[in-house]
Amino acid sequence: MGEVVATIKLMPESPEVDLEALKKEVRARIPEGTELHRIDEEPIAFGLVALNVMVVVDDAEGGTEAAEENLAGIEGISNIEVTDVRRLM
Repeated sequence: MGEVVATIKLMPESPEVDLEALKKEVRARIPEGTELHRIDEEPIAFGLVALNVMVVVDDAEGGTEAAEENLAGIEGISNIEVTDVRRLM
């Protein structure tokens, strides 16, 4: 099996959500077997900023599912979406 890097977009509930607190919570919720590569901010509109979380996971059954479930449970996040998945060479 190989490794893949996946980008998961986290959309905050509102522009008032503390992004630094969200980033801290993301780091704390990365599951075992998943490596956090980086977190980027993406301006959306009207002060709303999404977080693009890049993680490296094994290309096993389930893939990003554990990370998605953990990140979806963060307070202040309205939805999440896997926007990109690429195999590492």
